[in-house]
Amino acid sequence: MDWKQRNRSFYYAGAPDPVPPPLDPGTTALLVIDVQNVYLDRPDREMLSMAERETYDAWTPFHDRMTGTVIPNTARLLAACRGLGVECTFARIACLKTDGRDRSLSQKMPGWNHLLLPFREEPSQLVPELAPEADEIVVTKTTDSALTGTNLRLVLANMGIRTVICAGIFTDQCVSSTVRSLADESFHVVVVEDCCAAGTMELHTQELAILNMIYCHVMRHDELLALMTP
Repeated sequence: MDWKQRNRSFYYAGAPDPVPPPLDPGTTALLVIDVQNVYLDRPDREMLSMAERETYDAWTPFHDRMTGTVIPNTARLLAACRGLGVECTFARIACLKTDGRDRSLSQKMPGWNHLLLPFREEPSQLVPELAPEADEIVVTKTTDSALTGTNLRLVLANMGIRTVICAGIFTDQCVSSTVRSLADESFHVVVVEDCCAAGTMELHTQELAILNMIYCHVMRHDELLALMTP
Protein backbone atom coordinates (compact mmCIF):
# COMPACT_ATOMS: atom_id res chain seq x y z
CA MET A 1 0.00 0.00 0.00
CA ASP A 2 1.50 3.35 -1.01
CA TRP A 3 1.18 6.83 0.50
CA LYS A 4 -2.03 7.53 -1.41
CA GLN A 5 -3.86 4.80 0.52
CA ARG A 6 -2.02 4.53 3.87
CA ASN A 7 -2.89 6.52 6.99
CA ARG A 8 -6.47 7.25 5.96
CA SER A 9 -8.93 8.21 8.66
CA PHE A 10 -12.67 7.51 8.75
CA TYR A 11 -13.29 10.78 6.90
CA TYR A 12 -11.19 9.85 3.87
CA ALA A 13 -11.74 6.10 3.67
CA GLY A 14 -13.40 6.32 0.25
CA ALA A 15 -11.85 9.51 -1.08
CA PRO A 16 -10.09 9.59 -4.47
CA ASP A 17 -6.32 9.23 -4.51
CA PRO A 18 -4.61 12.52 -3.64
CA VAL A 19 -2.51 14.43 -6.16
CA PRO A 20 1.17 14.81 -5.16
CA PRO A 21 1.96 18.26 -3.75
CA PRO A 22 4.22 20.63 -5.69
CA LEU A 23 7.83 19.69 -4.91
CA ASP A 24 9.90 22.12 -6.97
CA PRO A 25 13.20 22.40 -5.04
CA GLY A 26 13.16 26.17 -5.48
CA THR A 27 9.85 26.53 -3.64
CA THR A 28 10.18 23.66 -1.14
CA ALA A 29 11.67 23.64 2.36
CA LEU A 30 12.47 20.83 4.77
CA LEU A 31 11.68 21.60 8.42
CA VAL A 32 13.20 19.35 11.12
CA ILE A 33 11.31 19.90 14.37
CA ASP A 34 12.70 19.56 17.92
CA VAL A 35 15.18 16.69 17.51
CA GLN A 36 17.15 17.92 20.52
CA ASN A 37 19.56 16.43 23.01
CA VAL A 38 17.07 16.57 25.88
CA TYR A 39 14.83 13.99 24.21
CA LEU A 40 17.63 11.53 23.46
CA ASP A 41 19.58 11.62 26.73
CA ARG A 42 18.97 8.65 29.07
CA PRO A 43 20.20 7.90 32.59
CA ASP A 44 21.96 4.70 33.63
CA ARG A 45 19.11 2.24 34.17
CA GLU A 46 20.99 0.45 36.95
CA MET A 47 21.00 3.65 39.00
CA LEU A 48 17.22 4.01 38.91
CA SER A 49 14.55 2.94 41.38
CA MET A 50 12.03 0.27 40.38
CA ALA A 51 9.40 2.90 39.56
CA GLU A 52 11.91 4.90 37.53
CA ARG A 53 12.90 1.74 35.65
CA GLU A 54 9.29 1.18 34.64
CA THR A 55 9.20 4.66 33.11
CA TYR A 56 12.59 4.07 31.49
CA ASP A 57 11.39 0.82 29.93
CA ALA A 58 8.15 2.41 28.73
CA TRP A 59 10.21 4.94 26.76
CA THR A 60 12.62 2.37 25.29
CA PRO A 61 10.59 1.81 22.07
CA PHE A 62 10.66 5.56 21.41
CA HIS A 63 14.44 5.70 21.85
CA ASP A 64 14.88 2.63 19.66
CA ARG A 65 12.78 4.25 16.94
CA MET A 66 14.72 7.51 17.19
CA THR A 67 18.16 5.92 16.94
CA GLY A 68 17.24 3.13 14.53
CA THR A 69 14.77 4.87 12.22
CA VAL A 70 14.05 8.56 12.68
CA ILE A 71 17.55 10.03 12.96
CA PRO A 72 19.12 7.88 10.19
CA ASN A 73 16.21 8.51 7.81
CA THR A 74 16.18 12.23 8.57
CA ALA A 75 19.93 12.42 7.95
CA ARG A 76 19.38 10.76 4.56
CA LEU A 77 16.52 13.16 3.82
CA LEU A 78 18.64 16.17 4.76
CA ALA A 79 21.48 15.01 2.52
CA ALA A 80 19.11 14.45 -0.41
CA CYS A 81 17.39 17.82 0.07
CA ARG A 82 20.73 19.62 0.25
CA GLY A 83 21.77 17.90 -2.95
CA LEU A 84 18.57 18.96 -4.70
CA GLY A 85 18.80 22.56 -3.51
CA VAL A 86 15.82 22.34 -1.13
CA GLU A 87 16.00 24.87 1.71
CA CYS A 88 16.73 23.01 4.98
CA THR A 89 15.40 24.61 8.15
CA PHE A 90 15.19 23.60 11.80
CA ALA A 91 13.08 24.41 14.85
CA ARG A 92 13.91 23.81 18.48
CA ILE A 93 12.22 24.42 21.82
CA ALA A 94 14.29 26.79 23.93
CA CYS A 95 13.59 29.73 26.19
CA LEU A 96 15.51 33.00 26.02
CA LYS A 97 15.25 33.68 29.75
CA THR A 98 17.06 31.31 32.11
CA ASP A 99 14.01 31.08 34.35
CA GLY A 100 11.70 30.41 31.40
CA ARG A 101 9.41 33.39 31.89
CA ASP A 102 9.13 33.79 28.12
CA ARG A 103 7.65 30.31 27.59
CA SER A 104 4.08 29.83 26.41
CA LEU A 105 1.52 28.58 28.92
CA SER A 106 1.57 25.06 27.47
CA GLN A 107 5.26 24.75 28.39
CA LYS A 108 4.70 26.08 31.90
CA MET A 109 1.91 23.66 32.80
CA PRO A 110 2.81 20.94 35.32
CA GLY A 111 3.50 17.48 33.97
CA TRP A 112 5.54 15.85 31.22
CA ASN A 113 5.30 18.81 28.84
CA HIS A 114 6.77 21.23 31.40
CA LEU A 115 9.93 22.30 29.59
CA LEU A 116 12.68 24.57 30.84
CA LEU A 117 15.36 24.60 28.15
CA PRO A 118 17.53 27.74 28.16
CA PHE A 119 18.70 28.26 24.59
CA ARG A 120 22.44 28.31 25.31
CA GLU A 121 22.48 25.07 27.31
CA GLU A 122 23.34 21.64 25.91
CA PRO A 123 19.95 19.93 26.42
CA SER A 124 18.24 22.43 24.08
CA GLN A 125 20.69 21.94 21.20
CA LEU A 126 19.88 19.93 18.08
CA VAL A 127 21.40 16.44 18.01
CA PRO A 128 24.81 16.34 16.28
CA GLU A 129 23.66 13.85 13.61
CA LEU A 130 21.21 16.46 12.27
CA ALA A 131 23.28 19.60 12.73
CA PRO A 132 22.53 22.56 10.45
CA GLU A 133 25.10 23.46 7.83
CA ALA A 134 26.32 26.84 6.55
CA ASP A 135 23.49 29.41 6.64
CA GLU A 136 20.61 26.97 7.23
CA ILE A 137 17.97 28.63 9.36
CA VAL A 138 17.23 27.56 12.94
CA VAL A 139 14.25 29.11 14.74
CA THR A 140 13.86 29.02 18.51
CA LYS A 141 10.34 28.62 19.83
CA THR A 142 8.58 28.66 23.17
CA THR A 143 5.41 27.27 21.61
CA ASP A 144 4.45 23.92 20.13
CA SER A 145 3.98 25.34 16.64
CA ALA A 146 7.13 26.47 14.86
CA LEU A 147 5.05 29.11 13.11
CA THR A 148 3.10 30.81 15.87
CA GLY A 149 6.11 31.27 18.15
CA THR A 150 8.64 32.49 15.56
CA ASN A 151 9.01 34.53 12.38
CA LEU A 152 9.25 31.34 10.33
CA ARG A 153 6.07 32.01 8.33
CA LEU A 154 7.46 35.37 7.20
CA VAL A 155 10.87 33.88 6.41
CA LEU A 156 9.36 31.07 4.33
CA ALA A 157 7.14 33.51 2.47
CA ASN A 158 10.07 35.85 1.80
CA MET A 159 12.01 32.94 0.27
CA GLY A 160 9.10 31.99 -1.98
CA ILE A 161 8.42 28.67 -0.24
CA ARG A 162 5.12 27.01 -1.12
CA THR A 163 5.65 23.46 0.21
CA VAL A 164 7.07 22.46 3.60
CA ILE A 165 8.28 18.93 4.36
CA CYS A 166 8.05 18.19 8.09
CA ALA A 167 10.11 15.72 10.12
CA GLY A 168 10.83 15.47 13.85
CA ILE A 169 9.16 14.99 17.21
CA PHE A 170 6.66 14.61 18.65
CA THR A 171 4.23 13.58 15.92
CA ASP A 172 1.18 14.26 18.07
CA GLN A 173 2.46 17.49 19.62
CA CYS A 174 4.90 19.94 18.02
CA VAL A 175 4.86 18.28 14.60
CA SER A 176 1.08 18.24 14.55
CA SER A 177 0.77 21.81 15.79
CA THR A 178 3.26 23.04 13.20
CA VAL A 179 1.55 21.15 10.38
CA ARG A 180 -1.83 22.62 11.25
CA SER A 181 -0.37 26.13 11.39
CA LEU A 182 1.31 25.67 8.02
CA ALA A 183 -1.91 24.36 6.48
CA ASP A 184 -3.86 27.31 7.87
CA GLU A 185 -1.33 29.62 6.20
CA SER A 186 -1.97 27.81 2.88
CA PHE A 187 1.36 26.03 2.57
CA HIS A 188 1.39 22.60 1.00
CA VAL A 189 2.65 20.23 3.70
CA VAL A 190 4.24 16.78 3.65
CA VAL A 191 4.82 14.80 6.85
CA VAL A 192 7.52 12.15 6.51
CA GLU A 193 6.21 9.32 8.64
CA ASP A 194 9.48 7.41 9.06
CA CYS A 195 11.25 10.63 10.06
CA CYS A 196 8.85 11.29 12.94
CA ALA A 197 8.07 9.72 16.32
CA ALA A 198 5.65 10.07 19.20
CA GLY A 199 5.89 8.67 22.71
CA THR A 200 4.23 5.47 21.46
CA MET A 201 3.61 4.04 18.00
CA GLU A 202 -0.12 4.13 18.74
CA LEU A 203 0.00 7.89 19.25
CA HIS A 204 2.19 8.27 16.16
CA THR A 205 -0.06 6.32 13.80
CA GLN A 206 -3.24 7.83 15.25
CA GLU A 207 -1.99 11.37 14.67
CA LEU A 208 -0.84 10.59 11.14
CA ALA A 209 -4.37 9.46 10.27
CA ILE A 210 -5.83 12.62 11.80
CA LEU A 211 -3.49 14.90 9.84
CA ASN A 212 -3.42 13.05 6.54
CA MET A 213 -5.30 14.39 3.49
CA ILE A 214 -6.65 17.48 5.24
CA TYR A 215 -3.63 19.21 6.76
CA CYS A 216 -0.89 17.40 4.84
CA HIS A 217 0.13 14.40 2.79
CA VAL A 218 1.83 11.64 4.78
CA MET A 219 4.50 9.55 3.09
CA ARG A 220 7.75 7.70 3.77
CA HIS A 221 11.06 9.32 2.95
CA ASP A 222 11.74 6.95 0.06
CA GLU A 223 8.35 7.75 -1.51
CA LEU A 224 8.98 11.46 -1.12
CA LEU A 225 12.45 11.27 -2.64
CA ALA A 226 11.09 9.27 -5.58
CA LEU A 227 8.69 12.13 -6.27
CA MET A 228 11.44 14.73 -5.94
CA THR A 229 14.19 13.03 -7.92
CA PRO A 230 14.18 13.75 -11.68
